[in-house]
Amino acid sequence: MNDQVVLVNENDLEIGLMPKLEAHQKGVLHRAFSVFIFNSKGEMLLQQRAFGKYHSEGLWSNTCCSHPLPDEAAHHGAVRRLEEEMGINADLQFLFSFQYHASLENGLTENELDHVFWGISDAKPELDLSEAMSYKYMKPVDIKDDMGQNPDTYTEWFKICINEVIEKIPVKS
Repeated sequence: MNDQVVLVNENDLEIGLMPKLEAHQKGVLHRAFSVFIFNSKGEMLLQQRAFGKYHSEGLWSNTCCSHPLPDEAAHHGAVRRLEEEMGINADLQFLFSFQYHASLENGLTENELDHVFWGISDAKPELDLSEAMSYKYMKPVDIKDDMGQNPDTYTEWFKICINEVIEKIPVKS
């Protein structure tokens, strides 16, 4: 496993590499991606992060998220990790990018320039249990309701970008 993340400036220009854990300990801005898969009914596929992850373990989040490898385009990394984490091969489309900064447990900090991709698939997920311990499909309106009632059960980046994802996707439930 390559544990290097690509450090970037606010314009997404690469400025170096750093071990992933160190980048989260120091709160250094780095490149990331988030994938949102919807089924043909307009439901979003959520994953529950595995216990044992170095942060946000056990929390619900988007279908998959990670960091592109050095010299790997964000889109290629998103396709690769979707297959590795969830066993799904889907045609992914770029939706938008956003930068966020969030304090996490264990003194870690997310400071990411996150590229968001989405796609449609009715394939049954085949989880890599070291990454995701469970999954569920939910209608976007139900996700928003549940997040309002149980905000501590969702990852920080998911809470930050979910409204824009729902607003911009052409899939309607």
